[in-house]
Amino acid sequence: MNHKDKIRHAVSSVLIVTAISLGAVITASAQTKAASTKKQPVDKGAPRDPFKKYEVVVKSGKSTKLDTPSIQMRIERYRAQKMAAAAAHVAPPKPTTALLLSELQVTGIFRTPRGWAAMVEATPIKLSYVVYPGETFFDGQLVAIEETRLVFRHDTVWADGRRDKTVEIKPLRQPNPVQTMTAAPTTTENPTAPEAVKPATPDKQ
Repeated sequence: MNHKDKIRHAVSSVLIVTAISLGAVITASAQTKAASTKKQPVDKGAPRDPFKKYEVVVKSGKSTKLDTPSIQMRIERYRAQKMAAAAAHVAPPKPTTALLLSELQVTGIFRTPRGWAAMVEATPIKLSYVVYPGETFFDGQLVAIEETRLVFRHDTVWADGRRDKTVEIKPLRQPNPVQTMTAAPTTTENPTAPEAVKPATPDKQ
C-alpha cells in the first residue's frame, strides 16, 4: 500500500509540474506575439519591405501655390496649341486663354445680337479683345457680364494638386479726369463756308 501511495504521489507531482510548465510556455508565446504585432516606428531612411502592406504617408505642412508662367511662355504655349489645332482641323483656342485675370481691364460693356459682351484690354501686350460669358482665361473663366462689371471665376492651383475656386469682380474702367477734359466734343457746329467769289464777266462791246 505504501508503494502504491508513493507512485500515486509521484505521478500527481509530475502532472502538476507539467501543467505549470505548459502554462508558462503559453503565456510567453502570447506575450511574444503581442510584441511582434505592436506597431513599430517607421524608419524613413530604410528601404520598404515588399511583403509589408503599403502605407500612405501624408507630409505635414502648408502647400505652396504653383508659379505662374511668364506672359511670353504663355504666348508660346498658345501658338503651339493653335498650330496643333490647325493640323488637326479643329477650332483653335482663343487668345484669351493665355491671359491672367489680373492682366485684364474692362474698357467697355455693350449689347450684341449674341447678348451682353465686353471689351477687355490685356495690359502686358496692350491688345483688346471682345469677350462673352463662358470665355476661358489662363486662371479662370468669365461667368457673367453685368451693366457695370464682369464676374469671373478665379482658379488657384496648389502644388499638391488642389484647386481653389473664388469669385472675382472687375468693374468697368472709368476715364480719368485728364481724359475727360482732353476728349473731343461729340457734336460741333460747322461754320458757314464763305461764298466763292465769281470772276467778273467781261463786257461785250
